[in-house]
Amino acid sequence: MLRSLYTWTMHLAEHPKALWWLGLIAFLEASVFPIPPDILMIPMILARPSRAWLVASVALCGSVLGGLLGYGIGALAFTELGQPILESLGKGDAVADFNTRFNGVGFWAVLIAGMTPFPYKVITIMSGWTAMPLATFVVTSLLARGLRFYIVALLLWKFGAPIRSFIERRLGLMFVLFCALLLGGFYVVKFL
Repeated sequence: MLRSLYTWTMHLAEHPKALWWLGLIAFLEASVFPIPPDILMIPMILARPSRAWLVASVALCGSVLGGLLGYGIGALAFTELGQPILESLGKGDAVADFNTRFNGVGFWAVLIAGMTPFPYKVITIMSGWTAMPLATFVVTSLLARGLRFYIVALLLWKFGAPIRSFIERRLGLMFVLFCALLLGGFYVVKFL
């Protein structure tokens, strides 16, 4: 089953509309969707390394635009939309305390969350809710998400064939590591 899922993802990565799907997933992940764009970005670059920079750019644009949606949810509709999203991630009770601490370290919070498996949507919504200056949010999001996506693109572009071979030989291990990172990110959100 894992092998067929991998084959399907690689096939989707070569689909003519894959860039559109990546942009949509990156957009949604930054505001409401729990699955990171790396799920599609990595196989897209492995399938066509010559498009690594384009793929990273699409992920960056989608993510920052989605971050603006998350910021808007926090700023304009926190009670109606933002609070339920954060409660679904186990962060509902920590909102007031987080607001106080967040304004003191907002730049660093956005930078760190934007570069790690930490769910970025938590930071985008909280940035809007705490009224972080929009310019600071956008510049930090561009920096953090750009570093994350372009570093991945660089590594896959430079070492793509050996990495693809490694992944294909150790698919089960890669799946376990990915799940551990994803669950670790949710754990950090829940207990932060």
